Amino acid sequence: MENGSCAAGDTELDREVRLWLQRDKNPKTVSMVQDMVKEGATEALKKCFSSRMEFGTAGLRAAMGPGISCMNDLTIIQTTQGFCRYLEESFGNLKERGVVIGYDARAHPPSGGGSKRFASLAAAVFISRGVPVHLFSDITPTPFVPFTVSHLGLCAGIMVTASHNPKQDNGYKVYWDNGAQIVAPHDKELLLKNPYEDTNTQYFKAIQKHCHHRDINKSSEVKIVHTSVHGVGHAFVQSAFKAFDLHAPYAVEEQKDPDPEFPTVKYPNPEEGEGVLTLSFALAEREGATVVLANDPDADRLAVAEKQESGQWRVFSGNELGALLGWWMFYCWKQQNSDTAAAAVKSLYMLSSTVSSKILRAIALKEGFHFEETLTGFKWMGNRARDLLDQDKTVLFAFEEAIGYMCSPFVLDKDGVSAAAIAGEMISYLATKKTSLSQQLTAIYQEYGYHITKNSYFICHDQDVIRSLFERLRNYSGKKDSYPAECGRFSISAVRDLTTGHDSNQPDNKAILPTSSSSQMITFTFSNGGVATMRTSGTEPKIKYYTELCAAPGNSDVAQLKKELDDLVDAIVENFFEPEKNKLQPKPE
Repeated sequence: MENGSCAAGDTELDREVRLWLQRDKNPKTVSMVQDMVKEGATEALKKCFSSRMEFGTAGLRAAMGPGISCMNDLTIIQTTQGFCRYLEESFGNLKERGVVIGYDARAHPPSGGGSKRFASLAAAVFISRGVPVHLFSDITPTPFVPFTVSHLGLCAGIMVTASHNPKQDNGYKVYWDNGAQIVAPHDKELLLKNPYEDTNTQYFKAIQKHCHHRDINKSSEVKIVHTSVHGVGHAFVQSAFKAFDLHAPYAVEEQKDPDPEFPTVKYPNPEEGEGVLTLSFALAEREGATVVLANDPDADRLAVAEKQESGQWRVFSGNELGALLGWWMFYCWKQQNSDTAAAAVKSLYMLSSTVSSKILRAIALKEGFHFEETLTGFKWMGNRARDLLDQDKTVLFAFEEAIGYMCSPFVLDKDGVSAAAIAGEMISYLATKKTSLSQQLTAIYQEYGYHITKNSYFICHDQDVIRSLFERLRNYSGKKDSYPAECGRFSISAVRDLTTGHDSNQPDNKAILPTSSSSQMITFTFSNGGVATMRTSGTEPKIKYYTELCAAPGNSDVAQLKKELDDLVDAIVENFFEPEKNKLQPKPE
């Protein structure tokens, strides 16, 4: 095969490449494929053409480049054509309601790909089929897209972003219609609209409903540093602080403007902690700031760090920040509803994913509101929140341990912008009580019980090994459909397997949460108050584990609790993972 010509005995790869060269109109990706063909670079061609990207409920994520396995002009057009057809079948009024499309600042000069270009191509597909498109005229945080879907009563939203993935990646994230009331009919003649100004105004107006201490915010002397890690967050977090009358946070100059190269960090992921925050800590030291806030590049996640009395910086885990924000949201709600709280609390809900800390459950038990668990990911929490809101319930807060927080019903997804402003107000309020975030976290644990967590993963590229590891746990000691009753010295009181649908805690042994045979996920509950979930990653060759020890209020021997959890994790690794036998690679330090 040469330059798209066809020879007898074509392989499947040859046919895919030939079709690609006929259909692709981007000279850069065409040239890249032609060069690979000319050089006989079969392995490189296989990487680009071996399997089409899978379009799941959360959309696509892959490297930018040529071929059906990558993000590029042609795969964006084809994906959008398929998505548009699906929406046409699902909504009779799609051409009245329309869709919204947003994008971040990612770009890939070698292939000519980039978020803005992909967003424009997607918009062109919808417009060619007579569907009105609200296309943002500039980069926006991811939460602006679900906000606009709700605010304008649209059928769907698309955000072109790869969040905190490496710089060569991009993604196509989909938001479905969520049952919001349709606003006044759109002008059917004008198909392309720019929602930027309206969303910008309405979003910051909406989040002000969560500002409860404006006077404290105005007079606060707390100094806060913010980094957007070369992403879109800078201007929007500055606006959010302004909406709360908080003093503007100090911006990390080297990281505040969008840069698709992410030049100052190895990975643009604030979950990585100190490595990503080095420049933030340096600025905080210069300015005398005690708190650092960090967004990931599409500003839907939030990390927080605080300077301790020792002079060291403490980066809070996603679970710890979930405890702080959950406590704060309930504290403010109780203050706002002091007259009716006793009755209203019965309609109040908080949510978290099943691999996140159970601290909200402990607070709910003591305070009388409802707590629910969902499967991992905000698509589950957002949909459950929508269901509850439709039943006239109040959904106050939802979080996942991967530093994702939903503090407002206006965005039924994680939102690092509103969370940053709400965290800023919480920090300012605590400062008036001469209390740090670390001290408040300790107070929460003392009141509701310590929740100590330890999460990590092993790397495994062999699917057969992964399968046999989990099957062994389902047929323990050689007995079919028999789960382990202990792990080392730790007794197991319950097992939930969301791959098979088994849950020993339920009367009929059937799990309540949705199950999926395509991924592995088993949760063990231990007699000592420990919980451990083992699951496979949907996007990486990892077997993850999430462990937590939940102590009763009053048990404040933290060192002993940490030792107990360390021992439990060691037992799980030794008995359930068997890393040496299975040749598993530990998480790199």
